[in-house]
Amino acid sequence: PFSLRVCQEYEGDRNSEGQRHGFGKARLPNGDTYEGEYECGLRNGYGTYRFKNGALYTGNYLRNEKHGKGVFFYPDGSKYAGDWVHDQKQGYGEYLYANGDTYTGEWANNKRHGQGTYVYKDTGSKYVGCWVNGIQDGPAELIHLNHRFKGRFLSGKPLGHGKFIFDIGCEQRGEYKQPVQDKEEEEEEEEQPLPLEPIWKASEITKLTPWSPQDEELLGPRETAEAAVTEEDGGHPASTTGEGDEERGEEEVNQSQEDEETTDLGG
Repeated sequence: PFSLRVCQEYEGDRNSEGQRHGFGKARLPNGDTYEGEYECGLRNGYGTYRFKNGALYTGNYLRNEKHGKGVFFYPDGSKYAGDWVHDQKQGYGEYLYANGDTYTGEWANNKRHGQGTYVYKDTGSKYVGCWVNGIQDGPAELIHLNHRFKGRFLSGKPLGHGKFIFDIGCEQRGEYKQPVQDKEEEEEEEEQPLPLEPIWKASEITKLTPWSPQDEELLGPRETAEAAVTEEDGGHPASTTGEGDEERGEEEVNQSQEDEETTDLGG
């Protein structure tokens, strides 16, 4: 009789029941390898798992799942170092993306979630603030080379009261407003247009003052100051908005690639 035997090699300690238990080295049927601690037949404790596609995880395991502290090196050169819970990035960690961007902060269910800092390598700008399910959302600060924006973000875009702070010693207060989209007569099943970008409406320029996004009630519109701002510089730091849009786009691409890697790679 012909029998097909799955080739799986193991060299290491076993318990009285013959299970892998203690330290061992294994080559899995798919070509992946593992070297580290076992308990009752499962990866448990510290170990290194090498994927045949070039990815590598080294860190703690709990019952065959990445759990605790660990570092994952992805095939594209990106890397995550931090906390894991049941095979998910969860807790605190740092992700170095293939394009050189970095995120350092809190994670939940494999996504940036909580407080964190995202640094854009190409421009040197960075977002410091809240994240919800991988998206910039909540009080935050977007810091550029010679100015920064403090305010709130919603679904990856600034919205509501805030202020631009310039290194020359002044600040411009105002509000990001969502423009109303004109409604036209449409045929059924016509694809809806994309939502418009929030527009910055300046209210005043002042000397530097202490303020955080929680102090929104202090930012009422002031018509006289708005007129002065409009006359002086158009009332809209266009370069800031442009940089922010480009960087948020890069960050969303990284999140998408990161999710795909997590889905494709086991261990």
